[in-house]
Amino acid sequence: MYSWIMEISEATKTLAAIAHDGRLTLVRRLIQAGPDGVSAGALARFAGIGPTTASAQLLVLANAGLVRAARDGRHITYFADYDRMKDLLSFLMLDCCGGKAEICEPVTRACCR
Repeated sequence: MYSWIMEISEATKTLAAIAHDGRLTLVRRLIQAGPDGVSAGALARFAGIGPTTASAQLLVLANAGLVRAARDGRHITYFADYDRMKDLLSFLMLDCCGGKAEICEPVTRACCR
């Protein structure tokens, strides 16, 4: 029906990836970082986890399409995939609030401040 909205199986995979304290912490940090991204080491330190654990958690997020990585030699920078985030939020908010847009408006306003 809506070709730009993700399928329920994609939404389930994406939500499952962030349904973990550590992964949610990492993806929120990447969202906050904006287009500059964050180095793998800085993400691990921010989350208070080891580099191996951070790498495993970031792989789950990457497999769900929520983050992407860019390598420069030994240095890896991670970025939030904002298109995937928009697709997930659109999926969740589609046909929101029984057609009463004013109910959803505070949510959309809060994420775009």
